[in-house]
Amino acid sequence: MYTSTETLYQLFSQGAKISTDTRQITPGCIFFALKGDKFDGNQYAADALEKGAGYAVVDDEKVVADKRFLLVEDVLSALQDLARHHRKTFTFPVIALTGSNGKTTTKELIAKVLSMKYNTYATKGNLNNHIGVPLTILSIDTAKHEIAVVEMGANHQAEIALLSSIALPTHGLITNIGKAHLEGFGGVAGIMKGKGELFDFLSKKKGTVFVNSTDDTVMDMVSKRRAFGEIVFYCSESSKVNPELLQENPFVIYKSNGKTISTHLPGSYNYDNICAALAVGKHFKVSDEDANEAVASYQPDNNRSQIVKKGSNTIFMDAYNANPSSMAAAVASFGRMEAPRTMVILGDMFELGEAAPEEHLELGKLIAAEKFDIVILAGSLMQHALPALPKAYYFPDKFSLHNWVMDNPQENTYILIKGSRGMSLETVLDRLGKS
Repeated sequence: MYTSTETLYQLFSQGAKISTDTRQITPGCIFFALKGDKFDGNQYAADALEKGAGYAVVDDEKVVADKRFLLVEDVLSALQDLARHHRKTFTFPVIALTGSNGKTTTKELIAKVLSMKYNTYATKGNLNNHIGVPLTILSIDTAKHEIAVVEMGANHQAEIALLSSIALPTHGLITNIGKAHLEGFGGVAGIMKGKGELFDFLSKKKGTVFVNSTDDTVMDMVSKRRAFGEIVFYCSESSKVNPELLQENPFVIYKSNGKTISTHLPGSYNYDNICAALAVGKHFKVSDEDANEAVASYQPDNNRSQIVKKGSNTIFMDAYNANPSSMAAAVASFGRMEAPRTMVILGDMFELGEAAPEEHLELGKLIAAEKFDIVILAGSLMQHALPALPKAYYFPDKFSLHNWVMDNPQENTYILIKGSRGMSLETVLDRLGKS
């Protein structure tokens, strides 16, 4: 007989934590034996119990040895159903956001701003997929938290719809639509449809959406879904939130209500993320002074929009992820910086499918137009950018890239490092000298 969601929730509501990793077992927790491409969590259920878990949720009856093994039809579905059940106990706002670029930075900024007035819970790290969102929801304490910010990522259609059905957002935001996960979505039109599933959900529920009114694509998506409870525009002269961008070299500086605000965020592309956070803050009655203080104090980390000093060099670390849209924005912004000398170290952009050769060639053309002092390309896909860059250094693997960087130390140079997560270009940082 299968264990019901209600039974699982009764155990969870008694204070049991949730774990999906036997390396992170806490006393009395509920271990969910998820499956992966190369592992079957059912095989680790007994180990989780030995390490102190109170229960193990499994979907293979052959591993059930006693009452601590809770059999369900499908472990992943059971985790998602449990999260959905927990979400229905919330009486406070849940803000969901998705988009091709800037999701995590925008999420962090929104959480910073809201935390000035509310006990806010926001997605930790990149827990934004079909497993991460349920874990995020289950981490929210209804007795303590007053508002939640949930990041949603997707690489194929119907995923945002699923995540929305779990998080049940009351408010939502799409940062932008760009060329990310082209392979899974089947092109930009597929991305619009997939990311637009958040708007679909909110329009059906008469929810509130925050919209960058300078983004024609997102504006068009909103215009096709007119049943929202409220639409809050930002970034345009006619919107309630329209800070003036003053400078982006290297950090964004903006003016709000006559005051100049300095941030730790490089690149004008982060200006839209700031506007979104200020708009959300204003909607939830966070004072302008507190909201701007939150933005000014935000320090990027985890290889996203980080600036690191190495000797006389200034490193712009944006190596967490990359796609044609975010790469183009980063290259253009970096090209506008006033610097004695510039170097870019760029890695492959993944998940582009058949479009990969063309998109890397187009990137090569963008790089060539900026006239950087040194251009370094790494990864097998970056070879397609070479025809546009006859003076670039090209390394098919990181071993040879690391050797070149160590053999050719730079001084008084601004260096941009960016590539898809699978490239792990943050490893280059340690080879650029001492901080």
